Amino acid sequence: MTPPAPPTSGSLPVAERPRRPEWMKVRAPSADGAYYDVKKLVEGLSLNTICEEARCPNIAECWGKGTATFQILGDTCTRACRYCYVNSGKPEHAPDPLEPLRLAQAAAQMKLKHVVVTSVDRDDVPDKGAGHYAAVVRALKAKLPDCTVELLTPDFLDVEEAALATILETHPEVFSHNIETVRRLHAKMRGSRASYDGALDLLARAKEVADYPVLTKSGIIAGLGETNDEIVETLADLRAHGVDVVTIGQYLQPSPKHATIDRWVHPDEFRWLREQGEALGFGSVFSGPLVRSSYRADEQKHAADTGRGAVSY
Repeated sequence: MTPPAPPTSGSLPVAERPRRPEWMKVRAPSADGAYYDVKKLVEGLSLNTICEEARCPNIAECWGKGTATFQILGDTCTRACRYCYVNSGKPEHAPDPLEPLRLAQAAAQMKLKHVVVTSVDRDDVPDKGAGHYAAVVRALKAKLPDCTVELLTPDFLDVEEAALATILETHPEVFSHNIETVRRLHAKMRGSRASYDGALDLLARAKEVADYPVLTKSGIIAGLGETNDEIVETLADLRAHGVDVVTIGQYLQPSPKHATIDRWVHPDEFRWLREQGEALGFGSVFSGPLVRSSYRADEQKHAADTGRGAVSY
C-alpha cells in the first residue's frame, strides 16, 4: 500500500493498519560489546532502568552506545496508566537511601556526559519522591561535576510547589514532565488523579521557581486515538507554557491488557508534526516512530542549546 499523505486529522481505517510496519522494526542487541556491559553494570549495582521497565524499542541502540535512562524510587508505580508497562501497585519498600550513590557510581563508570533520570510515581511517600530526586542530582554532580542532568519527573500531586523547590535548588539542567496525550484522552489514559492542565502548570512553574535558566521538556505519545490536529493543539499548549523541548513518538501496546494501538503513524506524519512544532517556536522537536522522551536526550538538549531545532527519526 502506498503510504498516505500526512493527514491533519483522523486515523487509518482498521483494515489498512499494518500489524507492524517496516519503519517500526529495530535491531536485536549484539552478542557482545557495550550493551552487555551496561546490562551487567545496572544489574550489579541493583539499579532499574526505564529502558527495561517500559520495554523501550531503542534499548539495543542506547545500551549499545553505553548509555541508559535510570529509573529511581523502585520498580512499582502507584499509578496505572493504560499505556505504560511499568509494574503498578503498592510499593513494598521505602526509597533506598543508597540508590543515589549507586546511580552516580554507574554514571561515572559509563563515563556519561548527560545523565537522564526518571522514576515511578510514589504517591505513598509524603514528598512524592522529590527529596530522593534531589539526592540523586547532588550525588551525580559530586561524582561527575561536568555532567549535565535531566530529570523526567512525575506530577508530585498535591505537593507540586514544595517538590519543585526541592528539586530545582539542585540545578538540574533539564526538567521534564510528559504530558503524554491530548486533552480529550488524558483522563482516560492517565486516570483521574492526573491532570492535563496540572501537567502544563508544573512545567510552567518550573521556569518560575528556578533561579537559573532551566530547560523544560515534555513528550507526546501518538497512536492512542488522538488526531494530528489534537497533537498540534497539545504542542501549542506546551509552547504557551514555556516548554523548550518536545518529543513525539509512536505508542506501542506493551501487553493485551493495555490500551490498543489506534493507528501506526507514518513517518511522513511525524515529519509534518515536527514542522508544526518548529513553527510554534520550540528550541528542539524530536519527532519519529521510535522517538521516546529520553531517546538521544543529549542531542535533544544540544539542539535546543544551539538552535539546531527540529529533528525527525
